[in-house]
Amino acid sequence: MMTISTKGRYAARIMVLLASRRGDGPITKHEIARAEAISPDYVQQLMMRLKVAGLVVSHRGKVGGFSLGRDPETVMISDVLTATEGTISLAPCLDADACDRAPTCPTRDVWMKAVQLLNDLFEGITVAELARDEADRSADVGEGVAGSTI
Repeated sequence: MMTISTKGRYAARIMVLLASRRGDGPITKHEIARAEAISPDYVQQLMMRLKVAGLVVSHRGKVGGFSLGRDPETVMISDVLTATEGTISLAPCLDADACDRAPTCPTRDVWMKAVQLLNDLFEGITVAELARDEADRSADVGEGVAGSTI
């Protein structure tokens, strides 16, 4: 089974966190680590990958930390996954040069279609959308708790 590693999953969640706190100033790696229940060192590793990709910027000094490097409306989940995971590939035979059976393989088209569907999905979802969805979920949970009769 193909899985997206913790790098990709945590990086996507961190990007949503940064988008949801946009305008509040930089967020430290320790704040991110607490919010996402991961180590500050792992946050640092992820942030460096995201920084190299231009998705986040780092701020030095006493009020330093990280913030988004681009408008979250323009950051696709595919951008985050590419920065942390690399290119999505379900099978090595997708590269015709890597497999001498590629021209006649009866299953290669299925793997190619699956990758295209995944790419289309990840390229169609912005970090901003996920941040809005998270805000809506949080509001729904808050209303449910406030309106509870238990």
